[in-house]
Amino acid sequence: MPLNMNGLRGRMLRLPPKKKTKTREILLIYGHHASLERMYGAAEVLNDYGAVTVPDLPGFGGMDSFYKIGEVPDMDTMADYLASFIKLRYRHRRITIAAVSYGFTVVTRMLQRYPDLSKKVDMLVSIVGFTHHEDFTFSPLRKRMYRIGAGVFTFKLPAMFFKNVVLHPAVLRAFYAKTHNAKHKFADISEDERKALTEFEVHLWRINDVRTYMKTSTQFLKLNNCTRQVDLPVWHIGVKLDNYFDADTVEQHMRIVFSDFIYVKAPFDRHMPNVIAGKKESAGLVPRKIRQELNKKQ
Repeated sequence: MPLNMNGLRGRMLRLPPKKKTKTREILLIYGHHASLERMYGAAEVLNDYGAVTVPDLPGFGGMDSFYKIGEVPDMDTMADYLASFIKLRYRHRRITIAAVSYGFTVVTRMLQRYPDLSKKVDMLVSIVGFTHHEDFTFSPLRKRMYRIGAGVFTFKLPAMFFKNVVLHPAVLRAFYAKTHNAKHKFADISEDERKALTEFEVHLWRINDVRTYMKTSTQFLKLNNCTRQVDLPVWHIGVKLDNYFDADTVEQHMRIVFSDFIYVKAPFDRHMPNVIAGKKESAGLVPRKIRQELNKKQ
């Protein structure tokens, strides 16, 4: 469905409940390198437990960026956008929020800036989420280099160069598999899957706004969401062998922010399933304990 918010045009995925008895409203917020298409498998899994809505975030999934209306895509503007969406979409309804990785940082900041919205949330689910830059397993030097490098491409001209040269489809197809992150994504897959995965990665890199991607990268590489508490328990779906985050540090920081922390292990050996994962491959994102909770009457 089309999504128009504050002069920004994007899309929204809406899956109605499969059964009339499933009255839960589930809001799914995707992560940093994502789109509605990437999250479709996860949305289908959650759809077994109620209606699912997945909105684009400004600058991601092909949606217009905040730069178009003269704003900067920092943590607060993203949080304000999401709060506006919830107030408009769920005016008189309670919701379950499930948020992935970077998306969870936006949800957390939103609940901190708009504490009244916590009363609308009947269940908060973190899918490999984080709350502090120290949750990353990166060394201080690597984190600093990433932050400086990303910062360069938050400016208009360097971003144009990055998109038209570095992210040219031919360049991506030739070199993407050799990057550090791709080595995790391409592990243990067939040649046909590798080709399909590469094409989808090319699509993701081309539709997401470069300046937004880089600005939000600098934001979460210095993130500290541990400054204000949220009066909600969090159900955290984590991966023990996450290639980005340290599980113990994530837990320590989340216990500072939320009233309770319930850890649920996901059956993956990396941060997320690959970008072409369907419903079957995405099922592990909603482990049994989470399914049992979602099945409870509201």
